[in-house]
Amino acid sequence: MHPNHPPPAIVGLSESEPLASAIAREAGLGRLPIEERPFDGGEFKLRPLESARGRSLFVVQSLAGTDEAPASTRLLRLLFLLQSLRDTGADARVVLLPYFAFARKDRRTQLRDPVTSRYVAELLEAAGASGLISLDVHNPAAFDNAFRIPTIHLSALPMLVHHYLNHAAPGPALTVVSPDMGGIKRAQLFREQLAAQAGGEVGLAFVEKRRARGIVSGGALAGEIAGRTAIVLDDLCATGGTLIRAAAACRAGGATSVLVAVTHTPLVAGVSTLIAAESISHITVTDSVGALLPSALLRAADSRLSLLPVAPLFGQTLRRMLTAEPVAPLLERWPA
Repeated sequence: MHPNHPPPAIVGLSESEPLASAIAREAGLGRLPIEERPFDGGEFKLRPLESARGRSLFVVQSLAGTDEAPASTRLLRLLFLLQSLRDTGADARVVLLPYFAFARKDRRTQLRDPVTSRYVAELLEAAGASGLISLDVHNPAAFDNAFRIPTIHLSALPMLVHHYLNHAAPGPALTVVSPDMGGIKRAQLFREQLAAQAGGEVGLAFVEKRRARGIVSGGALAGEIAGRTAIVLDDLCATGGTLIRAAAACRAGGATSVLVAVTHTPLVAGVSTLIAAESISHITVTDSVGALLPSALLRAADSRLSLLPVAPLFGQTLRRMLTAEPVAPLLERWPA
């Protein structure tokens, strides 16, 4: 970095403040403080409290909504902040989006369907985002095609592999299970990483799932599962219904235990449903949605729930970007 260039910094909106602080610590970066002033009727003002001119800024916002700050509000606040930073002369405005809401609607499945993920990409670009880093989006190919600015798609899979092999002791006979056909590629990649680091064979299975007019059916299991530990893997848990159906199918197929691994948990009710399910032995999630999971729920889950922080992954990504090191090793093994 040129000595006359202002240092890069992390910017975080209040609803994502814990994530922003943790990422700043991991990346070894300072903060650019902002003023957040609410007005009657839901209006607000956002402005940097220090000069942003010529600086490279990393703006942290997770789009998992709450009753107080729905996903749409979080997105609007992010757009306004990006525009403000651009107007005040920030040289680069890279968005760190641990959870990318609206990404599930990434293609037309019915006549006149919206492609909402592309609309969000266009809004971010129009507001001044110069780059974007996200984690385990629903459809990586659609994510790549939606943006015209540089993007980095991170994966929690290496972190999950490290967790299971070093902390969870899942057992010698493992099968990775996709809860539906759409997640098979993700499950296959996880199986390959798990097998390579475990030094043994890991099976692969999937559960049939059909959705028509909002009604989910199916449940047949394809793959070797009897007498084995099943790791049911998904990118997102909303209500928990899909994962519980998959866990029940694994138990019916003779699995000795069922572990659930999921990156995003935007709804507390979905996590609560998983914890209450007798078919599930253990659940591992990340904190990509920020501090949405209440401490009372974490205490109630006790040893049945593991929470993996995403700040080290984002922090290491920023360190590598700022020192011109490749990010690819973070997608293959954790820690890289």
